[in-house]
Amino acid sequence: MLDDVTTAPRPEFVYAELSVADPGNVSRRLTIRERILDNATARRAMVVLALALAWELYARYVGIDLLFPTFSETIAALWTAIVHGPLLARLGISLEVLLMGYAAGVLLAGMLTALAISTRIGGDILSAATAMLTPLPAIALLPLAMLWFGLGMKSIVFIITHSVLWPVAVNTYSGFQSVSETQKMAGRNVGLRGLRYVTQLLIPAAFPSILAGLRIGWAFAWRTLIAAEMVFGVASRSGGLGWFILQSKNELETATVFAGLLVILLMGLLIDGLVFRTIERRTIQRWGMQR
Repeated sequence: MLDDVTTAPRPEFVYAELSVADPGNVSRRLTIRERILDNATARRAMVVLALALAWELYARYVGIDLLFPTFSETIAALWTAIVHGPLLARLGISLEVLLMGYAAGVLLAGMLTALAISTRIGGDILSAATAMLTPLPAIALLPLAMLWFGLGMKSIVFIITHSVLWPVAVNTYSGFQSVSETQKMAGRNVGLRGLRYVTQLLIPAAFPSILAGLRIGWAFAWRTLIAAEMVFGVASRSGGLGWFILQSKNELETATVFAGLLVILLMGLLIDGLVFRTIERRTIQRWGMQR
């Protein structure tokens, strides 16, 4: 019976051979230009140099040093403030307060997030608290902090903790929620329970969001610290980098003001490059979660 079945003829297709692309000489050494463009640090340095050049040219075009000093004048004022002035001491005070507030904020964020992922009521508390308190500017709490803690370091630490707590908690909780059910079931199937389940599965899977929250919290901490030191310095005539900038403004030393602002920018680049990008390379990129 099968022999009686007729089948329609199948058309024949002939495809032209694809030309093999020339990969080039893969054994040759990269040129200096190619090495520079392939290095992220070098590319960022080029951007910074371009901005410095634009700053210098624009300031020379304006021609009013009292309003907008040149980049070279700012560097000279920075050197003078470091060698002969109180800049390093002021920076040390700011970093000490910043680290205490940042550590307290991260610790509290971790505790709130642990409560939120453990219980439903904890998640509701975190959602309601972040919705109400995240839009509240940290500097607005400084008058209350002065009433509660007095004219001291504790007041600034309190408002820095507030500015760090909520972005870190929100990003961490969002990262935990984004972990897929497949990953969770796979972790349970291999015997992960309790603390091992959190440290070996949830935290690595949510680490991109956690690191993003830590970065945002660090930036918020810097902004809050400088603003608080300007206000707090007026009250106590002491403080860190923010008070240094405000005092220089009152003495009409505009180049020194720009030098203080430049220190803030350089500290941002330094912390991001040495701390957060190092963590990113050794964790997220190493695990294949980011290119």
